[in-house]
Amino acid sequence: MARVSQTVPRVGGVLLGSSCSLCGAEGRVLCPPCAGELRPAPALAPPAGVDVCLALLAYAGAGRELVARLKYRNRRAVLPGLAAAMASLVPEPAAIDVVTWVPTTPVRRRQRGFDQSELIARAVARRLRRPCPGLLVRGPGPPQTGRGRLERRCGPVLRACRPVPPRVLLVDDVVTTGSTATAAAFALRRAGASSVTLLAAARTPRRSSAPTAGLRAS
Repeated sequence: MARVSQTVPRVGGVLLGSSCSLCGAEGRVLCPPCAGELRPAPALAPPAGVDVCLALLAYAGAGRELVARLKYRNRRAVLPGLAAAMASLVPEPAAIDVVTWVPTTPVRRRQRGFDQSELIARAVARRLRRPCPGLLVRGPGPPQTGRGRLERRCGPVLRACRPVPPRVLLVDDVVTTGSTATAAAFALRRAGASSVTLLAAARTPRRSSAPTAGLRAS
């Protein structure tokens, strides 16, 4: 967790000469006070089918708002810093054959004009110098956002659309129950993956999780 705690403030320190994505203050994509509100992702077990789960931020407070603004409002200024911080969590980039993402629903992609997980995955892949093809397609069904934990357990319908290399880095914006990651991991394994590492921008803390100490902005 110490490594993650040191990495989180870098999200706001990569780009200068802009304005804070959260409060609008001039000077940085995330100003020091807002960056200080970010919390590292909780250390939870990986979802079924996933070998390792790496996550940057706790999906709460400032972390939740940061991801939501990228996801729902197309605020991309924070994307380079977010991707750089996420990529730094991957211990051995050379051990990854390919980077891919968990696709959003076709309806959501049409409404927004983009897939936030694809944006993050491609930015991470550039940092890691790994290829980033789309390996998964999503079948009909409602989005996971807004559904309760019991409704999420079944996960979306996902399938691979091409042969999959052995070692996959799977990128998603948020991990909540892990059911989406599990569906994606099993689809990748059926198509040839032997290991699946999940890399998420944020992970939802357990309700019983105690608040962590504040993080110092760089």
